[in-house]
Amino acid sequence: MAKSIPTQPQGSWHWHVPSQRLLIDAPKSTALSDLSGDWSIESLEQILEGLSRGRLGKAFGDTDGPVRCALRLSSGRDVHLVGAFVDETDARGMLLVGDDFPEIDPSDLKPGPDLSPVYQPIISLRDGRIAGFEALARWDGAEGTSPPSRYEDESLASNMLIRSAETLAMLREESGREDVFMHVNLTARDLARGTIPALVEALMNGYKLPPRSLKVELTEQAALRNAGLALAAAMALKAVGAGLVLDDFGTGHSSFQWLADLPADSLKIDHGLTRRLGQARTDTILGTITLLANRLGMTSTAEGVENKDDAARLRALGFDHAQGFAFARPMNAKAAARFLIG
Repeated sequence: MAKSIPTQPQGSWHWHVPSQRLLIDAPKSTALSDLSGDWSIESLEQILEGLSRGRLGKAFGDTDGPVRCALRLSSGRDVHLVGAFVDETDARGMLLVGDDFPEIDPSDLKPGPDLSPVYQPIISLRDGRIAGFEALARWDGAEGTSPPSRYEDESLASNMLIRSAETLAMLREESGREDVFMHVNLTARDLARGTIPALVEALMNGYKLPPRSLKVELTEQAALRNAGLALAAAMALKAVGAGLVLDDFGTGHSSFQWLADLPADSLKIDHGLTRRLGQARTDTILGTITLLANRLGMTSTAEGVENKDDAARLRALGFDHAQGFAFARPMNAKAAARFLIG
């Protein structure tokens, strides 16, 4: 009988290239707590089953890209390192346990029939075209944005990812646009689930979505709960092809530390700053942030834009994209397709 697949990460890891050391952090009383420590490849391989030896060195040999490495301990337990390189000297990721890369839990996929996501366009400030959409959870017959009490966070996150990937595939097919992307929000609790990377990977493969077209929005509030775990989970998502977006940048307590640690593809400026556009100090701050993002190889998005006249100012400040009621309100999937096709 197959071993059960846990739905929680079993720890995190950090590979340091110059020292050739692997730091594993697995909480006490968990399945992999004996692996906690600062290891050399040679010492760690002593506790691996023979066929697994040599895999770690190969997994960390390419410093540009994802890290996916399945190992079997001499005890017979299977372990998976899933993550990606932060830069040329460091890689980080999640530590998972089980016979295979974690499978999707069917119980996560049943939130009820009344989930009706809407999609708000994200506009390119370079040419005014629709660059992508952000998926927002809504419910039939419910007021506001809070889910009905019967919804569980696990089911909601899984279903939003599923509906978003499905809609993105439809938008790409109907418009003929291969550059359209979709943003989906995940919470700190979502990041703590080991099955989320597997679900994202399955969706991207199933719908033939190119890397980084399905982008996960993360807030530093998620990181503040458990920075190590949040970073490990984010790296696992990056490893399976998801794009990473640092959301609400500039509103938290440790934005620059989170920005330094997380190799995100883009960042979004909170509407609290956007609504102060035109104030000299605010414009200086926004221009500096977009310059920083550009030098880090990231795109930048201003959200909460309510005045179309602000588009030129945002572009002058270096923003790549804008999102808000000035351009379009959230709409259902069919309306989003019509809006995209024009």
